[in-house]
Amino acid sequence: MWEETVDSAAKFVPVGEVSADERSRIAVGKAGVRRDDRYAVAVNDDGEILLTPLVSIPKRELLIWENAQIREAVSLGLLQSAAGETTSLGDFSQYADDQDDE
Repeated sequence: MWEETVDSAAKFVPVGEVSADERSRIAVGKAGVRRDDRYAVAVNDDGEILLTPLVSIPKRELLIWENAQIREAVSLGLLQSAAGETTSLGDFSQYADDQDDE
């Protein structure tokens, strides 16, 4: 679960007023929220709601973000690929497994 200490002195800029619909949902498009955006939600004792933008990644990709050495190797590979510094090693589909390892 997401946890973070929220700075109560943070500056908020009013962007409008909204009302909850019959299912207690609030549209926040006026604040720049777009379809499929993800947010962590925090509430303080005064009932103020803070939405913090998040990006979710698949668990199988977490290793790249946790390990700087792997992250650097992937980054280098992407740079080399973009620069055309790659060599085709052929078709590896014969080694593919139809089942997902997750």
